[in-house]
Amino acid sequence: MKQAPVTAADILRQAERIGWALTESRAADIAELAAPAYAAFERAAAKLDFDVDTLSLFATLQETRAPELTGGTNEPVGERAPATLAGLPSSLTEAAQALREGRVSSVALTQAAIAAARAAQPQFNAFVRLDAASALEAARACDQDLARGVVRGPLHGVPLAHKDMFYRQGLVSSCGSKLRQDWVAPCTASVLERLDAAGAVQIGTLNMTEFAYGPTGQNAFLGDARNPWNPDYITGGSSSGSAISVAARVVFGALGSDTAGSVRLPAAMCGLVGMKTTFGLVSRAGAMPLSQSLDTVGPLTRTVADNALLLSVLAGHDPRDPSTAAGTAPDYTQQLQGPVQGMRIGIPKGYFDRDIEPEVAARLARATAVLAERGLTVVEVDMPDMDAINAVGLMLTWGDVLAIHGPWMRDCPDQYTAQTRGRIQVTLAVSTQAYGNAQRLRGPLLRDFCRQVFSQCDALLAPVLPIQVPRLSEVDVSGGASTQRVLNEITRLMRPVNVLGLPALTLPGGTTANGLPCGFQLIGRPFAEGLLYRIGHAYEMATGFSSWAPPVLTQPI
Repeated sequence: MKQAPVTAADILRQAERIGWALTESRAADIAELAAPAYAAFERAAAKLDFDVDTLSLFATLQETRAPELTGGTNEPVGERAPATLAGLPSSLTEAAQALREGRVSSVALTQAAIAAARAAQPQFNAFVRLDAASALEAARACDQDLARGVVRGPLHGVPLAHKDMFYRQGLVSSCGSKLRQDWVAPCTASVLERLDAAGAVQIGTLNMTEFAYGPTGQNAFLGDARNPWNPDYITGGSSSGSAISVAARVVFGALGSDTAGSVRLPAAMCGLVGMKTTFGLVSRAGAMPLSQSLDTVGPLTRTVADNALLLSVLAGHDPRDPSTAAGTAPDYTQQLQGPVQGMRIGIPKGYFDRDIEPEVAARLARATAVLAERGLTVVEVDMPDMDAINAVGLMLTWGDVLAIHGPWMRDCPDQYTAQTRGRIQVTLAVSTQAYGNAQRLRGPLLRDFCRQVFSQCDALLAPVLPIQVPRLSEVDVSGGASTQRVLNEITRLMRPVNVLGLPALTLPGGTTANGLPCGFQLIGRPFAEGLLYRIGHAYEMATGFSSWAPPVLTQPI
């Protein structure tokens, strides 16, 4: 099926139709920027057959899902995490255990988290709002329950904080924007309800890229998020505050969203574990949408076991979100300890190895060697046309963002920062035909990818970012065509995973020459989170990465 690219005239007509002000030169810039995406997209669209390619993404996710993982144990995960200088637990898993055993109180942990948040805020700008009074009230209630022998759930009394796009009824959720700085949420996000039911204590809401539409962590309205490893560098986005608060040892875990890398990028740039979940595994009800075709919710933590514990609470069908898969999710913490010997790790040939800086390639090679030492078999795997898959993701993102932000861009464009406004203008490049074909392509693309790739390996190992973490001063935020090209390159290795709906686990790979972390991602079949956690846990036990901490920390908990 022929897919014609858009022209500057097409873009101007689209802008006029929906009431946006746009200059001819800006329309020409957008058309030029979109041309490579349309060229790649045409290669995918050319394979569509109206009579054959009727598979939906949802059906294909079930058809290609990973087999049930076996061989897990009920033994404790690793050794007890060491205490910090303050004498408090350093991991979520240890904190939950210490609370249940009465070795620490929720009030003590929450007070320490609040103090750490206040100490770190001037340096790193992680928080939008610190809810100290309500958090301490919740912590006291948790301690009172424990004194009566009542345990609410596996996270009883553990302090957490979350990206300011997960709604809590009656409280402001700014979504990182000026436009919503006073917007009061009418409902509570399903994921927050699950964490509440598991006993977690939320101490506040966290900085993020405006409307989650940017991969650097910069925000001209709230102020830029700053990397705990060096405040002169970007954190990655859009879940910037989530990564800071966990890496800076303020809280034990945080929620993020991932539409084109917004969990994986900040996790990699801040030296954390981050899970981009299978599409439909975790509910998005009550979470701000960016692209409902691609949005996923996942946790950021310091250890694999912590991540598995949080996902075990979050995952599962939700009647409020019809896109969630039927059935209950497994307890991922019980899948960590099984054997990994003989599992096949695929090293991508093509796309994921393109234009990778030597420093990044060296860290990836070391991670590959560690996994091989643990008994995994390393195989090279040829990639399909990933540029075409990436282009499908752009069409989906552009169409969804245009639908959500079209009226606001017409009525109050000055409420957006320059970078976000410029990125939203680019969405004018999507045509109705392209968006419709992009939706229809996802099922066939996933089926073909699994046949070609996962017939040869159990998981792919790929970089997250092709370059070393940039300085804040190196990333342009003007919103022009050059900005879009830089941002597209930062997310290039991320977006195809979202298009295909696959899970991907980000793990720390050490630091590069600039002293900043470098992460990699393990990509699996649909619903293969348990397998990725098992491989990731084996890697963690071999490297001890959970003890790696930013050198600039002043007051860890």
